[in-house]
Amino acid sequence: MRYRTQTAEIVEPVTRKGKMGVVCLPKVVRCLGMAAVVAIVGSSAETAWAVPKETSAEKAERLHQQASPGLFNAWTFDRDTVGEVPKGFVVMATGQESGGTWKIEAQSGSPSSPHVLVGTSQCATCVELLVAQGFQYEYPELVLRLHQGSQAASGQVGVVFGLKDQKNFYATVVDLAQQSIEVVRVIDGNETVIGRGALKVKPVEWHTLRVQRNTIISKDFVETFFDGRLALSVEDQTLGVGQIGLMVRGEIAARFDNFNAAPLYSSRPLSAPAAY
Repeated sequence: MRYRTQTAEIVEPVTRKGKMGVVCLPKVVRCLGMAAVVAIVGSSAETAWAVPKETSAEKAERLHQQASPGLFNAWTFDRDTVGEVPKGFVVMATGQESGGTWKIEAQSGSPSSPHVLVGTSQCATCVELLVAQGFQYEYPELVLRLHQGSQAASGQVGVVFGLKDQKNFYATVVDLAQQSIEVVRVIDGNETVIGRGALKVKPVEWHTLRVQRNTIISKDFVETFFDGRLALSVEDQTLGVGQIGLMVRGEIAARFDNFNAAPLYSSRPLSAPAAY
């Protein structure tokens, strides 16, 4: 059987003080990514950073914990009030410094006019989160449109998932200036980079970021697509069910539109039962 592969960087736990406390820095090991199937065999070095496998009972219980008013959720921000935080979201900040903002702005020519969401972060160590309330996913698919402004900006943008609180979550983070993408895991405020890859950035104003947390035979993995291309795939199952949201960090002002979320797996029916 053939698998389409993607070269990525996996990080061993070398630490120093960083944006959110102790940050693991790359001691690079070559590995294979995944297109739709994880196919890592043999080498313990490639999977040493994963946690013990879930049992079938644990996986089923976590799926039942997914709480959501609807299976498919979409936020265009067009009915929210300009100058305010969008309804249904709560602002969180991590790290020692803050001062960023999240607010709705009017902008024509956006993917869904007339409004966009603007997130700002004002210092190199600032990390600002905007978290959707009332939604719990273990295996989400998240899609959004983003505009970073000047590609010379020093900050990064992305999505968070599996969030327990502002000190425990996953994030997929895009850096257009460096043309790179990372998947990070934050536990008790300590950030570990569990995967890093290069981006091919299209010459467009608005980019598309798509993140899936998936599972195959007790292996959990995160696949990230940027502008329609698979950019990174990593395996990890440290965190289970959690909230979702958006992130900005560093010195940056970024715009977001058309944020969509859905569970890849659900025990709930997709439609109402037949009338007969």
